[in-house]
Amino acid sequence: MADTTAEKVEHLAKAGGIDWRRIFFIGLGAALFCIVYFSPPWADAVDPQEKHFVLSPQGKAALAIFLLAGIWWVFEVVPIGVTSITIGVLQALFLVRDPKEAFGDFMDPSVWFILGSIVIGMSFAKTGLTRRMAYRMLLMVGERTSMIYLGAFVMTAALTLIMAHTAVAAAVYPLLVAIYGLYAEDNRPTRFGKGLFMGMAYVAGAGSIITLLGAARGAVAIGFYKRVIGEEITFFGLTYYMLPIGALMVIILWGFFMLVYKPEKKTIPGLRERVKPLADRLGPITKTEILTLLIVFSSIAVLGLRSFIPALAPVNKSAVILCTTILFFMLRILTIKDLEEIPWNIILLFGGAMSIGFCLYNTGAADWLAINWLVMFQNAHWFIFIMGISFFVLIMTNFIMNVAAIAISLPVALVIAPYLGVAPEVILFASLVVAGMPFLLLVGAAPNAIAYESRQFTSAEFFLKGLPASAILLAVLGFFVLVIWPVMGMPILVK
Repeated sequence: MADTTAEKVEHLAKAGGIDWRRIFFIGLGAALFCIVYFSPPWADAVDPQEKHFVLSPQGKAALAIFLLAGIWWVFEVVPIGVTSITIGVLQALFLVRDPKEAFGDFMDPSVWFILGSIVIGMSFAKTGLTRRMAYRMLLMVGERTSMIYLGAFVMTAALTLIMAHTAVAAAVYPLLVAIYGLYAEDNRPTRFGKGLFMGMAYVAGAGSIITLLGAARGAVAIGFYKRVIGEEITFFGLTYYMLPIGALMVIILWGFFMLVYKPEKKTIPGLRERVKPLADRLGPITKTEILTLLIVFSSIAVLGLRSFIPALAPVNKSAVILCTTILFFMLRILTIKDLEEIPWNIILLFGGAMSIGFCLYNTGAADWLAINWLVMFQNAHWFIFIMGISFFVLIMTNFIMNVAAIAISLPVALVIAPYLGVAPEVILFASLVVAGMPFLLLVGAAPNAIAYESRQFTSAEFFLKGLPASAILLAVLGFFVLVIWPVMGMPILVK
């Protein structure tokens, strides 16, 4: 198991040393907070209709907390869950928001959805379903590590077509742990391990953009679109345009990880010979495994039908996913010991992400940022405008929940678009593409944080590899805006 930051610091302390890097980044985050918080009032943001957006003292404080959290999360100066706690504490201490709101966001339904998804993954691991799936996949793809990468990535992306990418990541994670156990004798970081787990997080995002079932952001964006434009985007209408770019990104990401994290071994010699007896030893599928699958797929079916059956639409998705948790413990598939092994560091991470997201949104800081960014492109070339919007959503979705990133940027972009002759459809789809693939920070998406539990990579490594991956994403998006989507019939410019 790789050392955590806390363990490294403890080691240095015992050796009489000082971790200057850690001290520097703690101080940098605190300094940025103070500079922003104590700075004089900032100028209003003004939209194309001359409406002023004032940055209140609370909004400026929200930006200060936002910067501190970003630095601490990237460089992992304290455990990521502790940084999240700091977000709530600073809001309460500096009177940014009511403490009930600041800390209440840690119990937001989205956080509970992540908890339920993680428990599903634990049930798959405990019952042996993950080993059964892992062995079956390995027998299909063979001994080449490049094909193991591809098989794991394609399987992850395919599952996101029918279930939320958070639940997919939670279910696939223990499967990847089983696969990695056949590659290395211990859990020390390797290039193959980094690529396998980090790649899973990336392709979970790429697959999740293809259908409305992959994540909530699609339904939210379509709702805003209908409200502003008055037109409906259908389930299959979204998939028609998103399938090509989502599938292409999965293949590109496979090539990306083969380049940046090329496995130390080209093959795992004798893999099939080792896997076959392990698979045979599992025997036929057990009643407990069948029951687990029945519970999980029943939950997935209800979540999927919410998009088609109006009567189910009001049913909360977190409540549905948590029904699986209740049933697992009622039927003794899981026990109290399993409950104690839930990675609360990851749960706190997303609680903090929700808290800072709502803080930016409720204080008006998010609107102020969006207006200031987007009005810079109101006189630009239409292609620069589209890519500028996409870049803003890409950055914001790495720091706050992608639903919020869509909510603060899409309405403004749809108002500005007609002035440049840009069709609203391309704004919607371009925003959804980048909102689904936050490659920079662990808080950008639940699969990122779930993959981090492998301890195969650090948050800084994730960020550094995410920079070229994000650049590739924007390049691919630009190609689709200029070439592919027009050929497919998407209107780009208003005639």
